[in-house]
Amino acid sequence: MKDQVDTLRSLGISAAALNSSISADAQQAALNQWKSGQLRLLYVAPERLLTHAMLERLKRHPPGHIAIDEAHCISSWGHDFRPEYRMLTCLKQHFSATPIAAYTATATPEVRDDIAKQLGLDDPVVLVGDFHRPNLTYHVQRRSNGYNQICSVMDRHRKQAGIIYAISRNRVEQISDYLNRLGYKTLPYHAGLTDKQKARHQESLEQDEVEAIVATIAFGMGIDKSNIRYVIHAEMPRSIENYQQESGRAGRDGLPSECWLLHSASDLMTWDRVIQRGETEQRERAQAGLTAVQKFCHGMTCRHKYLVEYFGRPFSQQCQACDVCLGKLT
Repeated sequence: MKDQVDTLRSLGISAAALNSSISADAQQAALNQWKSGQLRLLYVAPERLLTHAMLERLKRHPPGHIAIDEAHCISSWGHDFRPEYRMLTCLKQHFSATPIAAYTATATPEVRDDIAKQLGLDDPVVLVGDFHRPNLTYHVQRRSNGYNQICSVMDRHRKQAGIIYAISRNRVEQISDYLNRLGYKTLPYHAGLTDKQKARHQESLEQDEVEAIVATIAFGMGIDKSNIRYVIHAEMPRSIENYQQESGRAGRDGLPSECWLLHSASDLMTWDRVIQRGETEQRERAQAGLTAVQKFCHGMTCRHKYLVEYFGRPFSQQCQACDVCLGKLT
């Protein structure tokens, strides 16, 4: 939210956000601006939006349009289902005359259908973009000496921005500490940090004060930095949807960028332990997502083709931008 609000304001568009990381005074100021019609866009976290007080405020000063970002979180078939997003289904009841749009970068055909159903959208227009990112070069390797593999990528991109993903908070801290001892400049990002720490670390990457953020999947939602030159998964991601979102944060300026995925059998065991803590229905779907990642890691199919077709789109070209098509499998 912060990135998007800052960008809009820099373009002269009045915008504000309401969430737990914003002070009470700033939130009241945003509500006053909304009430007086001074705001073009108001960003609200789902759990805040669905409070009785907030819904009553919006009914008195209704929005002209409702846009739901990260809409895959609405669907129980999605990779990041969140109960508070599911509750957004009530918006159609409260604002029946207001157009509602849902956006996500990672929805399979099944998830797209479920989003429309859960939001109560009648005969919606469904627009599906191109999942192919030709400027990204994908490499998948078994993790042999993970630190050396990470360093080799970073050495090709000194003084350029990157993101390194790991599964757990402990691994994030370990990797960041190790890289810093070698002379790289990194910061950790995970749910164990305070909101203020997370905001400061994210801003350090945006201002090019560090080379890379080492993060769990808690990092990156809505980040607005176009010149990230590499994304490294130091461990296997949880699903293809996660991988598409996380690797897709590289090269948003359209320039060549690298995506590396390092994996080992131990990653599967880690994710299995995480998955077993979920509810039965969610466990089955999470396991299916993990199986799809395994196929991606061990497959001999063009990486671009696998990703594009996973999301239900055709792909028939030779990408020449992955380890398979370039003959660089190791």
